[in-house]
Formats: sequence, structure tokens, C-alpha cells
Amino acid sequence: MIRVCIAGITGWTGRPIADAVEAASDLELVAGVSRSDPASFSSVGAALAVVEADVLVDYTHASAVKGNVLAAIERGVHVVVGSSGLSAADYEEIDSFAREHGVGVIAAGNFSVTAALLLRFAADAARHLDAWEVIDYASAKKQDAPSGTARELAERLDDIRPPALGVPIDEVLGAREARGATVSGTQVHSLRLPSFVVSTEAVFAAQGERLSIRHDAGETPTPYVAGTLLAIRAIPGRVGLTRGLDRLLG
Repeated sequence: MIRVCIAGITGWTGRPIADAVEAASDLELVAGVSRSDPASFSSVGAALAVVEADVLVDYTHASAVKGNVLAAIERGVHVVVGSSGLSAADYEEIDSFAREHGVGVIAAGNFSVTAALLLRFAADAARHLDAWEVIDYASAKKQDAPSGTARELAERLDDIRPPALGVPIDEVLGAREARGATVSGTQVHSLRLPSFVVSTEAVFAAQGERLSIRHDAGETPTPYVAGTLLAIRAIPGRVGLTRGLDRLLG
């Protein structure tokens, strides 16, 4: 039985995951963390000081996730990170800290299987096409940019090679910001508009042709539940950081 604590348990994704954990015969929900719910713990530290948990699942906020992850690792608890807002430097620190404490961390910008396939297919495309950019769509109220999915995609593409640029960014005439942000070598353009949930598009181009690979999230958290449970079940025995749900797929 894997004992699970969920940070952000009353949230849009946290509540369905809590329900799924409670329904699973091999998982046990031992605690929830929510600042707005008096029936839950107010912090990860407070929860893990009282209950014995094997895995912390974090679906909170960009401002809180890093502190939550480090607090769990310090107590020898594995972590599944579904929150966005962590940088490549943050992940390096988390990986080092997790290895020091002998625990595992599985992090994904998006825990849906179709988003994981976006990473896999885009990485394959980058091996054959020289030029690409990423467009990141999200709701008008999403504070962090780019989204975790777009950041993870850019970092995954950087593992293949840097993209070709017709005009280097430091040679752009006019507002350089119009070319987007450089994330792990890739230009990422973040749109924040009403009606979007989270969509991520990788646009590849060669002479005379283009390839677009796009993932669109729906209006329910259902796609993220199965991927999160997969990560919970996969994490016991792991040490250090694993980035991307696609790493867990066969």
C-alpha cells in the first residue's frame, strides 16, 4: 500500500486525484494540504510532521511548489510534481537534494498521456528538422509563463540540439520581446487569453514545408488523473529526478 499526501487537495486537479487515490486498492490517502480548507493541513511541513506518507503529490501554485517539494524530500518522502513554475535551475537543485536523501521525484509539465506523446513526437521531429519554435496558450488568469508543458518541451528539445535561427535574437531590429522568450534555446511565445485551458504547439519548419504538433487540454482534469496515478505507482525505489511522463511510458 502506497500512502499518499496531496498538496492542493481542494483544487481543480487535486480533488479528482484524491478521489481516484481513495478508490484504488493499492493506494491510501493519508492527508491533504489546503490553505482554504479547515479540514486539511495548512502546509506540507505540518502534514508530514503528523502523518506517515510515502509520496507527496503537489498540485498547488508556482509560488509554493518548490518549498513543498524540498520539505517533502527533507523528510524522506517521494514527490510527484504536477505544478508548474519550476525552472531548469530549480530542477537541478531538486535532483541533487533528492539524491542526497535517497528519494525520487517525478515531475511533468502535464500528466496527460497525450501531452507526454507531444514530448516524444516533438523530440523525434527535432532529430530531422533544424528549425522550430513553441507557442504556449493558456487562460488569461494563468500567472506563470511559459506553462510547465511548454517549458518541459523546450528543455526536451534542447537535449536534441539547438534550433536554427534565421536572425539571431540579439540582432533583431525593433522590440526583441516580439520574438518571445528564449527557454533552453527555443523561442517560446506565451498567449494568455480567455477560453483557453492549456495548449502547447511545437512548430517545425524546413524549406517548403512545416510540421505542427499540438496538444490541447480539455475543460476537465480527467486526463491528468491516470498519469498522476501512474507516477505514484512508479516512484517507489527511484532516486533523483525523472522529468516527463513520457519517461514512464513503454
